[in-house]
Amino acid sequence: MTQVCGGHGSLLLVVHVGMLVLVCAKWVESYRTPYPETDQDRHDPRDYRQDTDYNRDSERRRTECRRCCDPIEESALYGSTYPQYQVVPQINITILKGEKGEVGQRGPYGKVGKLGQTGPRGPTGLKGSKGSIGTPGEACKSYYAAFSVGRKKALHSNDYYQTLVFDTELVNLYGHFNMFTGKFFCYVPGIYFFSLNVHTWNQKETYLHVMKNEQEVAILYAQPSDRSIMQSQSLMLELERDEEVWVRLFKGERENAVFSDDFDTYITFSGHLIKAKNEG
Repeated sequence: MTQVCGGHGSLLLVVHVGMLVLVCAKWVESYRTPYPETDQDRHDPRDYRQDTDYNRDSERRRTECRRCCDPIEESALYGSTYPQYQVVPQINITILKGEKGEVGQRGPYGKVGKLGQTGPRGPTGLKGSKGSIGTPGEACKSYYAAFSVGRKKALHSNDYYQTLVFDTELVNLYGHFNMFTGKFFCYVPGIYFFSLNVHTWNQKETYLHVMKNEQEVAILYAQPSDRSIMQSQSLMLELERDEEVWVRLFKGERENAVFSDDFDTYITFSGHLIKAKNEG
C-alpha cells in the first residue's frame, strides 16, 4: 500500500478531487431557477420583504455544497416560489354580435287568470252635465176607499156563526161596502185601517171576530158583567183586490150577544184606505 501511494499518490489525489468538484457543480446546477431575476418584480409589494428573505435562504441552500449521500428532505418541502399564471383569452363580444332582426308576429293570448280581490273604492268623479228632459208621464192618480156603517138592532148567538149585518150607512165611498152581505170588498189594493165598536149585554159574554176572507185576524171580547160597557177593536190590514173584510158573531156554544135598540146606534164598523199599492 505504501508503494502504490508513493509512486502515484499525488496523481490519484488530484483525480479524486476533480471528480468531486464536477459532482458538486452538477448538483448545484439542478437548483438554479428557470426564471430571470426581472420576474421577481411581479410580486405584491406587501410581500416584498418576506419573499426576499425566503429567496435568500433558498439561494444559500442552492449554493451550499452537500454530499451526494446527504438526505434532501428540504427540496420536497420547498417548491417553486413563483406564482403560476394562466392566460385567459379576451374576446370582443361586439365583433360576434349580429345585426338586429325583424319583429316577429304577435303570439296568441294566454288563459284568463283568477279573479283578484276587490280593490278599494276610488274617489268620487266629477259631476256630469245635465241630461235632456224626458217624456211627460201619466197624470198623478189618487185612490180612495172609505166606509162607516152602523147597526141599531141587538144580536144573540145561536147554533151557527152569524155575520154581523148593518142597517145604517154613514159613509160608503164608491159603494165598496155591501150593505146586504155586511162585507167590505177590496177594489183598490193597499193598506187599510179598520175599527169595530160594540155595546155589551148585561150578564152575557160579547165574543166577535174581525174576519179577512175566511180567516180570523182579530177578536173583540168582553166577560159577563152586571154593567154593560162599550168595547172596541182596531187594526190595519194589507189587502189585495177581491179580498173581503167582515165581522162574525161566535156560535151558541157560549151564550153571547151585543146590545142595541131601535133608536140609537150602538154598533159601528169603519174602514179606509191608507196607501194604495200602485202608489209605490
